[in-house]
This record gives sequence, structure tokens and C-alpha cells, in this order.
Amino acid sequence: MGKKMLPVGIEYFSDIITWGYYYVDKTGMIKELLENRGYVNLFTRPRRFGKSLNMSMLKCFLEIGADASLFDGLKISEEKELCEQFMGQYPVISVSFKGVEGLDYESAMTQMKTVIGDEASRFDYLRKSDSLSEDEKIRYTQLISSSTDDDSVYSMSESILISSLKTLSLLLAKHFKKKCIILIDEYDVPLAKANEYKYYQKMVTLVRGMFHAALKTNPNVEFSVMTGCLRVSKESIFTGLNNPKIYSLMDSRCDEQFGFTDSEV
Repeated sequence: MGKKMLPVGIEYFSDIITWGYYYVDKTGMIKELLENRGYVNLFTRPRRFGKSLNMSMLKCFLEIGADASLFDGLKISEEKELCEQFMGQYPVISVSFKGVEGLDYESAMTQMKTVIGDEASRFDYLRKSDSLSEDEKIRYTQLISSSTDDDSVYSMSESILISSLKTLSLLLAKHFKKKCIILIDEYDVPLAKANEYKYYQKMVTLVRGMFHAALKTNPNVEFSVMTGCLRVSKESIFTGLNNPKIYSLMDSRCDEQFGFTDSEV
């Protein structure tokens, strides 16, 4: 009667904690990442290794307005100085590309617009921000404007999509007067699907352009974290980025924060 439920299929950290599901404490990743991070940090793990849950955990910890009670009794709560310095201190852009798997380039790009547009819509207060110019507010509107034929489809052009993460980081940094953190989950799904359905070159050009704009010496970004099953090397999308830190399955760094250790099993 006293047993908790298992969080099968639940990948939002706040839901697991709030609803009282079993949770294997992985918050040590926060300390290890913050103390050893690079500007771009890539975690590659197989499916079902808890990548999305850990990204949700990072967002809950770092984003402005963070609920500190979510971390009560967890390992990271013992790091008082680190929590005071980092918890709830950053605007966070968090996107997941796991659903970008169109049969052709146009449908995949539409799905990617939805991911970016939905995330940008979270920051609706930017429309009335006193810290932004009218031109900057127009740039924000371009990210969330929908098609006249279908309100669920965002109308941003391909060029606006490519610069979308960079634009959003600029606007949030100006509004909060703080650098942003960018979290990108399942970055490789659009590329894997594009390779499968024979439009890889177009998709790699789009993804490379987005990452280069957002993560190549962007003064409005403190650091970024990316996850995926694969490290894409062919026609590398990381060309031009400043030495991303790669945390692979064989790496001892953060190894306890994905999957389970023998003692946990």
C-alpha cells in the first residue's frame, strides 16, 4: 500500500516529483555539468537512457522562477553555494526535436517550425517588454505568427527559422539582462529521418545553420546542452562551433546520471 508508482513514459521532472512517482536521484549531474561544462555540451546515449528527463531536470533547476521545493531532499540540495549561484538564475530555451520526422523536407521543416514557435510562445511577455525596441518586438512576432489558413502552422520563413534560436536568445537576454541557456533534446532525430527518407543534405544545411547561428560565439548564451543517440559526423553540423564537449556512453563524466548503476539496480 505504501509503494509509489513507477513513472512509465513520464519524462517531465516536475511531474515525477509533484505526483510522487519513484525517482532515482540524478541531480548530481547538475553539479558535475556546472563545474566542468563547456560552451556546447553534447550527451550521446541510446534510447530510454533518461536523456529527456535529465534535460527537464536541468530546465527546472536553472530557469528563472524555479521551484526550489522540487529539489528538496535530493543530492543537489546539499550544494548550498551552487544552488544560490545557479538555481533559477537564467532564461532557458528548451526544445526537443524528437517529433521532427517528416517524410520529406517541407513537412520536416514545418514540424521544426512548430517546435520553435511553441517554445517562443512561452515568452509572450516579450511582446510588451520595455527592454525591447519595436523592431525587436517585430522579430519576436515573426517567430510566433501563424499561417492565415491554419492557426496551428507557424508562418516563419526558412531564413527566420535558421536564426530563430539566436533571435530568441537575444530577446530574452535583453529582457532579463542575463545570458540564456539553450537546451536541445534529441538533436539528431531530424537528421536520422532525413537520411532515411533521402533529403539529408537539405536538413543538414538547415540544422547546421541553426546551430551555427545560435552557438557560434553567441554573446547572449551562457552555455548549451544537447542530447542525442548519435554523434553526427558526416558533413558535421558542429563545424565552426568552439570545441563542443562530448559526453559519450564510454565517458566516465556524468556516467551515473544516465541509465542505472549496478548498485541502483
